[in-house]
Amino acid sequence: MTARMLSIAAIALWLVTIAVAVFFFIRGHTRVAPDGRTAVLLASDERDLVLTEMRGMLETVQVVVDGVKTGDMKQVAQAARASGAAAAADVNPALMAKLPLEFKQLGLSVHKRFDEIATAAGSGASSEQLLASLSTQLSACVACHGSYRLDAVTPATK
Repeated sequence: MTARMLSIAAIALWLVTIAVAVFFFIRGHTRVAPDGRTAVLLASDERDLVLTEMRGMLETVQVVVDGVKTGDMKQVAQAARASGAAAAADVNPALMAKLPLEFKQLGLSVHKRFDEIATAAGSGASSEQLLASLSTQLSACVACHGSYRLDAVTPATK
């Protein structure tokens, strides 16, 4: 085999590898669930981790609403910041690879919006403004839960 043919074969293999990686980055590890949503297939511990994070964000919503109700903007800012982008900074890349692109985008936008709510609360935003931001935030949650479900899989069911 000539050097030219070997180079072409290497480039072709590289392009196929990149294409497959991009495909799985966008698609994630999924299948269509019986209820019509996209089932994200995760190991049991990965599923538990994502669900724990979601419950934490729901708790944040409750603390933010309580803080808005009582006028405690420090509480609002502190709670929202705890679920902000920093909370997603150290997610395992192997787990992120299993999540479809839209799921990742929704999740990261939720974290970003919590940071925005924290900043707004610290900058003197009104209760109405904060609740409007929180309403937008919850719309992303509803969209995600309406589109996706997390299914735990064992090695035999993958």
